Amino acid sequence: MEELNNLSEKISSEIQNTETKNIVIETKEILTPEQRMAIDTIMRVKNPFIMLTVKDVMRDLNICETVAYKTFKRADFPSINVGKNNQVMLLAYLIWKMSKRV
Repeated sequence: MEELNNLSEKISSEIQNTETKNIVIETKEILTPEQRMAIDTIMRVKNPFIMLTVKDVMRDLNICETVAYKTFKRADFPSINVGKNNQVMLLAYLIWKMSKRV
């Protein structure tokens, strides 16, 4: 539980300790919640492209390591595999996680 709190604090401190970027997006279409969340995250997070490891996802979802590796192999999970390292971009992970909460 402490590790999950540390990960949450790490991400929230990164959000709070950054300047807001001036990003203007003009669109005639209504944005989906995922698109709004992505835009809001990009504006707040210092580096929305930071990579999370299997252990980070394991702690965040409170699952065992075996289930975390199976999650990384799912077709709908936005992970990349570099050699034997499984990673997922923070922004893509947050969007995936939000879509699963329906």
